[in-house]
Amino acid sequence: MYHLLNKKYPLNYFKSLLNHVLKKEHQNCSMRFSSKSSLDISGIYPPIITTFNEHGDINFDKLKFNIDIWKEIPFKGYVVLGSTGEFTSLSEDEKVKLVKFMKDNNGGKLIIAGSGCESTHNTIGLTNKMADAGANAALVVSPFFYKGRMTENVLYEHYRKVADSSKIPVILYSVPANTGLDLSAALITKLADHPNIIGLKDSGGDITKIGLIVHKTKEKNFQVLAGSAGFLYPALCIGCVGGVLALANSLGRPACELYQYVKEGKHDAALKLQHRLIGPNLCVTKLFGIPGVKSSMDMLGYHGGLCRSPLKELSSAEKEELKKEFKANGFL
Repeated sequence: MYHLLNKKYPLNYFKSLLNHVLKKEHQNCSMRFSSKSSLDISGIYPPIITTFNEHGDINFDKLKFNIDIWKEIPFKGYVVLGSTGEFTSLSEDEKVKLVKFMKDNNGGKLIIAGSGCESTHNTIGLTNKMADAGANAALVVSPFFYKGRMTENVLYEHYRKVADSSKIPVILYSVPANTGLDLSAALITKLADHPNIIGLKDSGGDITKIGLIVHKTKEKNFQVLAGSAGFLYPALCIGCVGGVLALANSLGRPACELYQYVKEGKHDAALKLQHRLIGPNLCVTKLFGIPGVKSSMDMLGYHGGLCRSPLKELSSAEKEELKKEFKANGFL
């Protein structure tokens, strides 16, 4: 059979056909992304928590209660399915429902949806489901379970394929404390050339590295977001365009005030506010994590509530320590 086929269609014919298909696909991709996305992501975002009931199911009524308070704060938008949203504990169906709910109830602000998975195939699939659900951009964390094989080349190809196939702009997400992988400045700078990769959320906190990325990508229409309220002020001073801050779930207004102070050149006020945010931020990140975020929300009139098992709520002593830190800095 192969002999007959080869006799009728020489090998060069198939090579030529394959090259034509590949060239056409490259042209189609180039046409889709002929220029960098113009989506402006500057501003402050809370990576919103996911509210659960006592049975561990998503409680959309409590989420709506929180949204109604957040609407009064000048956030640029919301990050759904981030680390603080317990995305690793949610099913794909739940993720889609959450994004749709946020799109329908968020008052017209931007929705950035977490869509990173362990495989390129699944990441592409989930990213486009997030787009169909109403997300404006995708926040894509790096694969990390097989981190020993996640070389620079592997990660580059992963993100390139995701960006090529995504219906919405892609934002890189580097969170080494959770993944054990820190996307390098060189890799990020290279990925910034892709017209559908528009930015980075950096939760590592290395200000020198963040400054280098801002400097190396300033001609590429690439936007960098600080990933923690603990270094928001220096990040803004060095060129970041905003922040995705776990603390903004409960202290969103002060976070937005700091951002506005920097925009207006009020650096003394910004620095004083930054100092006040450091202690509470440590409580809801390194010290107590997501249970700390939720407890801080309960203290300040939001619905925080329980995390999904195996995460446990804070003990009485931990809640008291959290309360003491917020009170000492004038937030209670």
